[in-house]
Amino acid sequence: MNVTVESTGALERRMRVEVPIERIESEVDARLKSVGRTAKIKGFRPGKVPAKVVRKNYGPQIRQEVLGEIMQKSYSDAVVQEKLRPAGGPKIDNEDEDGKTFAYVATFEVLPEVELKDLDKIKVEKPEVSIGDDDLDDMLLSLRKQRATWEEVDRKSKDGDRVVVDFTGTVDGEAFQGGSGTEIPVVLGHGQMLPDFEKGLKGLKAGDEKTIKVKFPKDYHAEDLAGKTAEFAINTHRVEKEVLPELNDEFAESFSVTEGGMDQFRQDVRENMEREAKQKVDSDVREQVLEGLIEKNPIDVPQALVHEEMHGMQREAMQRLGVEDEDQAPPLENFKEPAQKRVCLGLLLRQLISEQSITVDEGALRSRVEEMCAGYENSGEMVNMYMSNPQIMQQVEPMVVEQSAVDWLLENGKVKVKKVAFKDYMHQPAS
Repeated sequence: MNVTVESTGALERRMRVEVPIERIESEVDARLKSVGRTAKIKGFRPGKVPAKVVRKNYGPQIRQEVLGEIMQKSYSDAVVQEKLRPAGGPKIDNEDEDGKTFAYVATFEVLPEVELKDLDKIKVEKPEVSIGDDDLDDMLLSLRKQRATWEEVDRKSKDGDRVVVDFTGTVDGEAFQGGSGTEIPVVLGHGQMLPDFEKGLKGLKAGDEKTIKVKFPKDYHAEDLAGKTAEFAINTHRVEKEVLPELNDEFAESFSVTEGGMDQFRQDVRENMEREAKQKVDSDVREQVLEGLIEKNPIDVPQALVHEEMHGMQREAMQRLGVEDEDQAPPLENFKEPAQKRVCLGLLLRQLISEQSITVDEGALRSRVEEMCAGYENSGEMVNMYMSNPQIMQQVEPMVVEQSAVDWLLENGKVKVKKVAFKDYMHQPAS
């Protein structure tokens, strides 16, 4: 077998493989003999079919099968011989025979040679989140609002009240789709409706009727209403005030705290706040580390892997959206940039894991599973169930190894700790 390789791009390779024709013919002859022993052809007894007849009937098909297998095997052998690392499958073309050899050309991309550098120069700002008593009180207030009830009041409406109304909207005297409703509850100040609409509901009492003007934004999602002014005829059914439950043992029990009363509930809430803050810190720090890794180590990535990742991300999006029809799938091009980033990170992390001999740590593995199960009431049972399920652990192990690589980068990078308040930090978007 003769092999020649040329570079046609940063990662693209064009490999010509020549296979002696004797290798092909000998395999074809052997298979024809084997077929001839069992071939059933009209006019001949099994095993007595002349070789010429067998070749005429089966030769072309067998030859194609042999060529396919030999191309597959010779390609694999050639890749090993030339010490190449293909990224994805090859494109095969330019097949030809000259009586002595069978030749084909395989075009494919190879994995880039990754040489990690400047890992100690990756800069990370790690938040240190403080949770004060005020933060706990705010969270308890939020939980009370989740359990709030509404009580009808005989007064004018104000911010925080719930106003129940009928409304009919028109533009230039014509009704429009979605412009009417019956007994619709609107909580004032929550941004549930357009600002002009909510403003018009302030100061109303049960039985009041009013016509209000509402200006639709220029970028409103309904193009036929964007930038236009509508009139809404309002009929007020009732005004309700929010009634918050008391902070007592009964309130704690509504959140499945059956022992320890409010003291235990406060502790549980604080621990949950700490867990949420830690998860956000870990996510933000991880993002900074990985962005730093890419910044310090830019590499070319095989487009074959990028396209594969794009299709995978598209399928994930379809599952999330509940879309089965491929014609309704999000455009593939939308995933190009994130897919490129994923592939790049995958190659860099793979190199780091190899260089530093990072393996699965059983303690880290169990800790990750415990984090995943922390929200369950029977978390201990869930941990044991996860740990004993090979399919789940096959998914968890790569996550743990990757996190170990991130931890290694963090330990060897430049980390600056920044103290932040819980309220401010948790309302920030992820970095």
